[in-house]
Amino acid sequence: MEIKDTYKTITQPSQEALFKNKNSKFYGYAFPVSNEAEVKNNIETLKKQHHSARHWCYAYQLGKETFTYRANDDGEPSNSAGQPIYGQIQSFNVTNILIIVVRYFGGVKLGVGGLINAYKTTAKLALENSSIIEKTINIEYLITFDYKNMNKVMRIIKEKQINIVNQKLELDCKIHISVRKKNSQSTFEAFNQLYEISIKNFND
Repeated sequence: MEIKDTYKTITQPSQEALFKNKNSKFYGYAFPVSNEAEVKNNIETLKKQHHSARHWCYAYQLGKETFTYRANDDGEPSNSAGQPIYGQIQSFNVTNILIIVVRYFGGVKLGVGGLINAYKTTAKLALENSSIIEKTINIEYLITFDYKNMNKVMRIIKEKQINIVNQKLELDCKIHISVRKKNSQSTFEAFNQLYEISIKNFND
């Protein structure tokens, strides 16, 4: 079974998207986020920017392999806003993303069907205005060894074209590496079988 070790996300905020329906205006924005604090900051910033709007509905998804998500209707009828926005996150298969749709009420009620369509369409436009990229899921290791074993370690790093995140090369050497998940087991084994060289997960 092939290991899935990629995910899709955005690296910068989207351009503003605008959808109009019966005098109501819906502004859509997509933001890259990696935690709930960033979600909160982006929502607060938009609330200041659009302080006279009626609703700031949003959905976000965080994670690379296991996901947490939330959809918020912000006063619109239940499941008429947050869920349609989240549906677009799923449909574009992106993560570490927040989509906010700001609504200015135009005096005419749209009904639940109209709202679902408006929030869904605006979220879709925001995603279409974003540059979506594919990233790899990486595993990070820390390799520890004596200076005299440097050549052995460097040879494997070169052969496998391993990405070095950080290194401290003194009498006792430490190299922090990052490898694609699907190559992680073979990389671990390559270093683990070397005499006088230790490798462990970076976060352990």
